[in-house]
Amino acid sequence: MSKLSIYPPRLDGNDVEQKRQEIKDYFLNTYELFEKIFEVLKDDSVFYKKSEATRHPMIFYFGHTATFFINKLINMKIIENRINPEFESIFAVGVDEMSWDDLDSRNYKWPSVRDTRVYRQKVKELILKLIDELPLVLPITWDSEMWIILMGIEHERIHIETSSVLHRQMPLEFIKKVKEFKVCEEFSEAPQNKFVTIPTCQVSLGKKHDDKYYGWDNEYGSFSQNVEEFKTSKYLVSNAEYMEFVKDGGYEKKEIWSEEGLKFLKISKVKHPTFWILEDGKYFYRNISAKTHMPRSFPVDVNALEAEAFCRYKSKKDKLEYKLLSEAEYEAICRHVGIDDLVDDEKANLNLKYMSSAPVDKCNFNGIYDVVGNVWQWSRTPIRPFDGFRVHEAYDDFTVPTYDEKHALILGSSWASSGNLIMKKSRYAFRRHFYQHAGFRYVISNQENREQNSFKNSTDVLQNYELQYNSAFSKKCAGIALKYANKKTKALDLACGTGRISFELACEFDRVDGVDVSARFISVGVELQEKEYSKFKDKILFSQGDARNLKPIFNSYDLVVFTNLKERYIELSQFLVDVKNRLNKGGIFIMINENKITMDDDFEFLHCENIEDYEVSVWRKK
Repeated sequence: MSKLSIYPPRLDGNDVEQKRQEIKDYFLNTYELFEKIFEVLKDDSVFYKKSEATRHPMIFYFGHTATFFINKLINMKIIENRINPEFESIFAVGVDEMSWDDLDSRNYKWPSVRDTRVYRQKVKELILKLIDELPLVLPITWDSEMWIILMGIEHERIHIETSSVLHRQMPLEFIKKVKEFKVCEEFSEAPQNKFVTIPTCQVSLGKKHDDKYYGWDNEYGSFSQNVEEFKTSKYLVSNAEYMEFVKDGGYEKKEIWSEEGLKFLKISKVKHPTFWILEDGKYFYRNISAKTHMPRSFPVDVNALEAEAFCRYKSKKDKLEYKLLSEAEYEAICRHVGIDDLVDDEKANLNLKYMSSAPVDKCNFNGIYDVVGNVWQWSRTPIRPFDGFRVHEAYDDFTVPTYDEKHALILGSSWASSGNLIMKKSRYAFRRHFYQHAGFRYVISNQENREQNSFKNSTDVLQNYELQYNSAFSKKCAGIALKYANKKTKALDLACGTGRISFELACEFDRVDGVDVSARFISVGVELQEKEYSKFKDKILFSQGDARNLKPIFNSYDLVVFTNLKERYIELSQFLVDVKNRLNKGGIFIMINENKITMDDDFEFLHCENIEDYEVSVWRKK
């Protein structure tokens, strides 16, 4: 069987047309592999089911990766026209258990699988055309238009893996086998875990912008640390090793679970790993499409909270202190065994060589097994920025919302990882109770968690906050809105930024929707709502959305305030046509902009004044 997945193209080279072909091959492989993953769903009805309560139904993910290409290309002004504005709205924003996530099924009218396939085909044709026609100078850089194409491809690679997790969580009655997906059938007995000593060393994390492969924003920058000698387990923790913990009542021993872990146990009521199946007192194993006998030598799949509890259990039992490894210690292990960057799938279980895990003693890296591949390895390190971190304009909230100390890094990649995911310098993090194809190894270490800069909002967010909260600007704008609004039931603060106008409006309105395209901005408003303005907790709902292509749920407003500071949105005329459909009769529209605007005859002009170099125009819908 030919490989399901190919490796990513380098950014450098001497032949532009050859590079276009490499990118085209990589795009086609990614796009088709993503659709192949969805063939495990038994029929189209399964696309509308959720395998996890905190996620969207499968149809969202099927459409999401295609709309990502269009939305990013629109945002970066590489293309002007949408393919399907409705799809590019409802499929735009996923969920990560942020307060602004929208999981209310009543707010979505999902399209048919057939129509979504047709849409994906149109996107595919457009991307192939762009790969052929976009300006291309080698090497491809962060600022290149082709970078956005690579961003879309790598984003879809992420969803190949995360979708495979969701499909693995779907009840088997809704799943079928796909003949091209080969699972590992080596069911050997699990080895006894041992320790390998890693000597003291100085490690450097992060990469430069001239790196030869595409990277996400959090990978760039630098951080150095001296890692003291420590011991690491030779193997990943296997199902057999974890079985002792389960059979000894590990899930009932409250003293070994963190406060977050106890909350997870209370909500989930789990008694064993999520991909174990208990029937008649016997444990079976769930791979992506079947139930099998328990492969005792395969690595256990758990979340970080379960992995931490196991370490505390084993520490108490062995009278030693076991921990999850840190990001710096993982780098030290990679240096010790000679791993530099990209590992071939002939040496490791990754890049979808198998559609399953494999024995923990199968892939040897100079005495330590599965340093990369098989399953991700949970770390004890929260994801934090490196020195020199900056966001990419096209995807400014890829990483920033995860700089909250609630997202732990996963290291080393899994069997389902490909593309950027299998680069040693890649950095991915999830909430500790999330499931991925992830397990762990443990270490004995005296190393403290690295002291590293916590995230500080970037200049544009701080400037927005400064303008909104530390000047009279927002208060004056909101005062005008409150003066002219006749009814005060429901208001929309559009392009709300860090949320000051939303708070001002909530003083008199029953309900305020604060919407901004950037989660970096609204996260500030959410934090203020939780800590300083809790009295508005039930009156303001912050949401992520694009003013140029809002979801239909944003409607029936008595007031719409549109803060278009510094021309954050293009093609304003299209929005002005749309806004009147979201206003009630007699509703007030207020535009805050650097320039004067004109409205059609459906609006009556009421007022205009200048506040701190911005024109504030007031109109009433007739």
